[in-house]
Amino acid sequence: MGHRSQADRDAMTVEIGFAVLTGALMAAGAFIVVCVPTVFLAPHGGPRSALLMTAAGVAGLVLVGRVVDVLWRFGRRDAAVEIGPGGPPAPVQPSQPGRTSPDS
Repeated sequence: MGHRSQADRDAMTVEIGFAVLTGALMAAGAFIVVCVPTVFLAPHGGPRSALLMTAAGVAGLVLVGRVVDVLWRFGRRDAAVEIGPGGPPAPVQPSQPGRTSPDS
């Protein structure tokens, strides 16, 4: 693994923040979806607490799954950019030196 620039490190920080935030929102949504029927339909006591623990487990799995998915995609996209479809990227060269745009 080579040296990463500040821009690469910043991009990874933003991506981690995005993964955690969206994962937390999705986990909260999953918890609510599982808990709403529990609150209204389950009797007090054992079944209710078991369903709430199940909701917490589902929310945890959703959070971890989302974070892994986002970071996995970011890593694959990052690797594809470094290598490119036909090998390493060619250096960026101006098409017409001294001109302001290619259509000039």
